[in-house]
Amino acid sequence: MKSVLVIGIGRFGQHIAMKFLELGNQVLAVDTSEARITEVMKFVPNAQIGDCTKEDVVMALGVNNFDICVVAVGSNLGTSLEITYLLKQMGAQYIIARVTRERHGKFLLNNGADEVIYPEKQMADRMAVKHSAKKAFDYIEIMPEYSISEVAVPEKWVGQSVEHIGVRSKYGINILAIKLHDHVIEVRPTHVFREGEHLLVFGGKSDIIRFSHRV
Repeated sequence: MKSVLVIGIGRFGQHIAMKFLELGNQVLAVDTSEARITEVMKFVPNAQIGDCTKEDVVMALGVNNFDICVVAVGSNLGTSLEITYLLKQMGAQYIIARVTRERHGKFLLNNGADEVIYPEKQMADRMAVKHSAKKAFDYIEIMPEYSISEVAVPEKWVGQSVEHIGVRSKYGINILAIKLHDHVIEVRPTHVFREGEHLLVFGGKSDIIRFSHRV
């Protein structure tokens, strides 16, 4: 369990606060809007009104006691920079900042953020890759260069074994697991692919995309 401070309870901030809470973490949500705080308290009981561009407000929160501080204001670069800078000055352990533009992310990383996220861009990339590929069920970018994808076993693989296909040498990817309905099957060289199975594959982003389109 971790303690998480979420600053800015717009649509993204509310969702991330609720998700952290759902996963068993302690969450404090802060926003300048009384209406937003009233709304989020239906789901996140620990919430308060506060302007985190003000030093005394950030100091009173005791930000150094949180494992993660999320700056979710996003659309206003100036506000994000002020809050991120103050959090770092007050001893925040790890700061995640939401941004909408790549150059904004560079500013935030240079001013105290440990990580920046582009929710709209990342979701757009994920959905575009997922729906462009043949029989792809999910796509997750782990790093800019690497990703994981869930795809149906190609029809031409059915009845053949993992070692016979030579997945790694032929496609440059690794099979992490095999799913059949709600069961995860251990990957063995002797495993024979069956109709209805899904593959969880990992590899370089370009290799994953190329594989998803070829099969």
